[in-house]
Amino acid sequence: MGYVLRVRLASFFTGAATASFLGLYLLYKDYKTAHESISQQVKGLHESLDRRISSLEKLRQSEASQHVEATE
Repeated sequence: MGYVLRVRLASFFTGAATASFLGLYLLYKDYKTAHESISQQVKGLHESLDRRISSLEKLRQSEASQHVEATE
């Protein structure tokens, strides 16, 4: 009877360990996918903001050059 109990306990703990590792792997994979998605969204926002800032700087430079020409 003791041998069968040990085999059952070993099988149970082996199954529990396997399920835990599989669950952790799936969580890790989900985390990496979510992180990549958010990184791409932030990168897109950053590029959009850079374009807007560049256009504002160009507009400011053109207004400054027009102001200089008007004062001459």
